[in-house]
Amino acid sequence: MAISYEDAGVSLQAADDSTKRISALAKTTFGPQVLKDIGLFAGFYQPEWQKYQTPVLVSSIDGVGTKLKIAFLLNRHHTVGQDLVNHCVNDIMTSGADPLFFLDYIGAQKLHPDIAEKIIAGMAQACRENKCALIGGETAEMPGFYQTGEYDLAGCIIGIVDKDQVIDGSRIAVGDHLIALSSNGFHTNGYSLVRKVLLEVQKVDLRREVKELRGSWGDILLKVHRSYRQAISAVRDLQGLVGISHITGGGIVGNTRRLLRPGLELAIDWTAWEWLPEFRLLQKLGDIADEEMRQVFNLGIGLVLIVQPDETKSVINRLVALHEQPMIIGQVIEQAQAK
Repeated sequence: MAISYEDAGVSLQAADDSTKRISALAKTTFGPQVLKDIGLFAGFYQPEWQKYQTPVLVSSIDGVGTKLKIAFLLNRHHTVGQDLVNHCVNDIMTSGADPLFFLDYIGAQKLHPDIAEKIIAGMAQACRENKCALIGGETAEMPGFYQTGEYDLAGCIIGIVDKDQVIDGSRIAVGDHLIALSSNGFHTNGYSLVRKVLLEVQKVDLRREVKELRGSWGDILLKVHRSYRQAISAVRDLQGLVGISHITGGGIVGNTRRLLRPGLELAIDWTAWEWLPEFRLLQKLGDIADEEMRQVFNLGIGLVLIVQPDETKSVINRLVALHEQPMIIGQVIEQAQAK
C-alpha cells in the first residue's frame, strides 16, 4: 500500500491554501520598494538609498514567547502577529532606524489555514501601521515535533538609519534623565511566571471578569504589545536624546543598563509611577517579591528615553503633543554612587 505525505501528517493542499491567503494579506503592506510577489524563494526590496548619506542596515529577530500559550487556551490568534511585528519594530527603532521589511516563521504540528490567516492578518495590520512591508516568510508543518493545536511564531525585521544618526548609548553621561513611556500591560514578556501563578497555583479562569482589572485575565494578557514608532520618530532627531531602551525581558533596569558604559549606573525612582493593576494583582496572587517583579516585568513602563538635561523639556513637549504621558523616572549616576 502506497504511503503519501498526507499519511505522514503533512497536507500539501493546506499549505497551498495558506500560501494563497497569506500572499493576499502581504500585498496590503507592499509599496513601490517591494519588487516581487510572495511565493518565490526570496523577497525583493529596493530601499530608497538616496534618502541616506551613509545608510546602515539594522536587523533584529524575535518571538512572542509563551504568550502563545494564552492564545492557544483562549483560541484567539489575531493579536499575536501584531505583538511580533511591534516588538521587532521597537527593537530596531531604539537605534534610530526606520523599519523597511519583515519576514515571519510559523511552525505547527498541523497547519490550519484559518488560524494561519488570523496570525498573518495581525502581522499585516501591524506592518501597515509601522510602515514596513511583509515580503515573505515560512510556514512549516511538522507532525510529531509540535504539540497538537499549538504553533511557534518568530519574525525578522530589517531597518535602515544614517550612520551619523545611530543612537547607541555611547554619549550617555552622569546626570542624564530617564524619561519613560507607558506600556499597556505585560506586552510579550514574563508569561512563564504569569502562567505559573494564574494557571498552576491559582487555577484562574482566564475568561472570567475580574473587578480589579475591569475585564478578564484573558483580555489583559492578550493586549497587543505597543508600538513606539510614532514616539521615537518624533524625538530621535534631537541631539540630546542619547539612548533608547525597549523594556522587554529583564525589566527596566536589565534592559536600560545594556546601554551604559562601565562606570555608569541607573538611579530609578520606583515611586514615580503607579503600577498597572494587573501587576499588583499578579504580585498578590503569587506572593512575588518586589525585586522579582522589577526583574521580570515592565511594570507599566514600555520604553525609556535617556536624555541630556538641557533637552528634557523639548523631548517631553514633543511626546505630549502626541498625547503621550512621559514621566521622569530617574537619572544616570556614577557607579560608585549606586547603593
